[in-house]
Amino acid sequence: MFMGEYNHTIDEKGRIIVPSKFREELGDNFVVTQGLDGCLFVYAYEEWEKFVEGLRNLPGNKEARQLQRYFMAGAAACEVDKQGRILIPAKLRQSAGLEKEVVFVGVLSKIEIWSKERWEENDCYDNMDEIAEHMSEFGLSF
Repeated sequence: MFMGEYNHTIDEKGRIIVPSKFREELGDNFVVTQGLDGCLFVYAYEEWEKFVEGLRNLPGNKEARQLQRYFMAGAAACEVDKQGRILIPAKLRQSAGLEKEVVFVGVLSKIEIWSKERWEENDCYDNMDEIAEHMSEFGLSF
């Protein structure tokens, strides 16, 4: 399980150091793809396979096909170099607005990579009480 928030910088070649706590859990095989809300998603390979299986099981309608293309077209297998860095492909850097400062956020079975600017725009918890009430409908209690 991934949790925590870590700030890093991305170099001019698109390389970024993956936080050591995340590297331990990610292992050698993992995937980076477009995420939601303007970030990237990072999955350990085992979790990626589960996610892909979920995409496979979607109905054959247009929305499902669009969702499959969205996540699969930009997906890239990543390897960590000796300095603990990964290379984020240019297309993914562009889609997430990654330029210099980035934030890694652990979110259960995946990691999100945000530009610091977008993270600060989305890091708002003013309505958490209301959201928590709605989650009780799904069996989550606090």
